[in-house]
Amino acid sequence: MARKKIRPIFLAAALLALPLAGCGSDYPLGAEQEAAAQHGSNLEGTLSGAGSSAQNAAMDAWRAEFALLNPKVQMQYSPDGSGAGRTAFLAGAVDFAGSDAYLDDEEMELAKDVCGPGGAYNVPAYVSPIAVGFNLPGITELNLDAATIAQIFKGEIATWSDPAIARQNPGVDLPDLPVSPVTRGDDSGTTENFTEYLHAVAPKAWTADPSDSFPAEYVGENAQGNAGVVSMVARTKGAVTYADDSAVGPPLGKVNLKVGDDYVPVTAEAAAKALDQSKPVEGRPEGDLALELNRTTTAAGAYPLLLVSYHVYCSSYEDAHRVELAKTFAKYVLSQEGQAAAAESAKSAPLSERLSAQAIETVDRISVR
Repeated sequence: MARKKIRPIFLAAALLALPLAGCGSDYPLGAEQEAAAQHGSNLEGTLSGAGSSAQNAAMDAWRAEFALLNPKVQMQYSPDGSGAGRTAFLAGAVDFAGSDAYLDDEEMELAKDVCGPGGAYNVPAYVSPIAVGFNLPGITELNLDAATIAQIFKGEIATWSDPAIARQNPGVDLPDLPVSPVTRGDDSGTTENFTEYLHAVAPKAWTADPSDSFPAEYVGENAQGNAGVVSMVARTKGAVTYADDSAVGPPLGKVNLKVGDDYVPVTAEAAAKALDQSKPVEGRPEGDLALELNRTTTAAGAYPLLLVSYHVYCSSYEDAHRVELAKTFAKYVLSQEGQAAAAESAKSAPLSERLSAQAIETVDRISVR
């Protein structure tokens, strides 16, 4: 997978000045937390992370539940985007990264500088479909294939009444509104997954390599984060974007994706079916769980425009306390309770029992160096 080269590591130091969610007095103990403090875990300290904004709704749920179980732990997470999260992690500025794309080979080598010779582990934590959302009053869904989506985001389809759209949506009264694509302005794993999908399924229509930054030659309007692009589209008739499905709701409509001969609505269940077609990335270190998604699957009911969002941990930390904090949080996220909390708040697909068990085995490998 091609990816824009990582920015200089010293940039991550700036992230330390950014506000981190869940700090100190922002979350005083309530009655339930006080009870947990008296009868629950004695684990204490601060665990910091940064990265994927797609994970933000799930992370809010994880932090809230984790605080009930471990009320003496301060859980910090800054949803600055996957690229920023990886940069911060590789600079040693945070304990873990949330990323909608696994560390590439170059980043895996860089991780050895902060994590020791064992480097880092990519641990799947969150599985979600990416929705193509649009603002067309009165229209809640459209059928589109990958080639047409590519033409829309390249600016080659100018109006919503274009024959390429009309042909796939007989009986829909398509307006003669200009098509206004809105893309991510920040380095984004959502962008990388979206462009990877288009490149794999419609390579003639989308010739640009997958990247966490949207191709400059196609950029129209852009905004920061999933919430930013969705907000802009909600204010603009005729606008269209791609975002984590948890961020896309009324008044926006959603695209049903052509898979094989059928058009598949965006759901967590359909994303889970597509994930079942994935395989491990070849040549990775033992314990690493980076996954190669099968974007071209034609399995019935599968929705292959999805992201697998990872938590990236060091294989070893400098002290036993940091190891305990990281492993305790990671195992909660991977538990049935953690996955159910994410599914409820973010419409994500829970990890399968098999993948969850593999991920816990990887977390158990984290040690003191």
